[in-house]
Amino acid sequence: MAASVTITQIAEAAGVSSATVDRVLNNRPGVNPATTERVRDAMRQLGAGTPVRGRPRSVAGYRFAFVLPAARRGFFDQVDRVIAQAAGDFRHQHITETTRRLPAHDGAAFAEELARLGDLDGVALLAPDMPMVKLAINELVRSGVHVVTLFSDVAGSMRETFVGADNRAAGRTAGLLLGRSLGPAGEGRCALLAPATRYAAEIDRGIGFAQVLQERFPRCSLLRVDDMPESDEEVCRRTLEALAPNGVDAPVAAVYNVGPGSHGVHRALCQLAEQQAGGLPPMVAHDLLDVHRAMLVSGALSFVLQQDVHYAVTTAARVLRALCDGVRGALAVSNPRVEILSVENLA
Repeated sequence: MAASVTITQIAEAAGVSSATVDRVLNNRPGVNPATTERVRDAMRQLGAGTPVRGRPRSVAGYRFAFVLPAARRGFFDQVDRVIAQAAGDFRHQHITETTRRLPAHDGAAFAEELARLGDLDGVALLAPDMPMVKLAINELVRSGVHVVTLFSDVAGSMRETFVGADNRAAGRTAGLLLGRSLGPAGEGRCALLAPATRYAAEIDRGIGFAQVLQERFPRCSLLRVDDMPESDEEVCRRTLEALAPNGVDAPVAAVYNVGPGSHGVHRALCQLAEQQAGGLPPMVAHDLLDVHRAMLVSGALSFVLQQDVHYAVTTAARVLRALCDGVRGALAVSNPRVEILSVENLA
């Protein structure tokens, strides 16, 4: 066999993704027999024995990039800090990492910047789920760069695995927590506040939340607000408009904030409580940011759904290195679970 035959070349010859080739090579389930035979035919035609993925290595180190949206958003900034804190661990693994913040407001610009990372060994990517981004991911993979998605998936692309919590399950968890707060009858208005988003994580959370309310709390009325802005001032204004346009509607019984702006939502709920002479409804948000910690302590938030960010970041680097080394089972990832935090179990 020619030593230069790569998994990418086999995938192109067989007309499948590199992840499918990896599954065939490691005898993992999920590939139908016809596809498996096509991959093996391609290997025989190329004279492949045990292929090596990507460019032949000439140095002992690895060059990985963590790609995040440039938007100044609490969770994105938190991930950026965690990557910086893990730099020492990466050095011990002979990994040189860099963090790139790309313009997520413009999908074409994001994809263009992403496509320029073809000289790296691997990319861990938190990106909007947009067609041009998928195409850029596919081009990176075809060029021999390993790509894993981080915290928010880009399904349908040739990325090799996803590292992060199950966001559909996170939304279902929020639905269960808030549905149970409605009382024995399970009645009331429950607000789902979501940003105008292209992030699969936020979309999946909303889907999971609505599923649980429909399945387990059918007497609950779901109020969806899908165009929430990101700044607290605008969030407060939009929440007031959506939850009580005339200031006289029946108060909401529970609130699930999928994205940013929890402080702005709380301010609006306080104003509505004064107008309607009622108490504050329970609210669930995501990620243990400083503002969310303070809101849990003050009672403004009932629960925060959290995942282990450090574990996910270091797992992404470990998977990328294993892929570069051709380790069998490199894609067998144990993803972080969704944790339910309240004021009672804050560390």
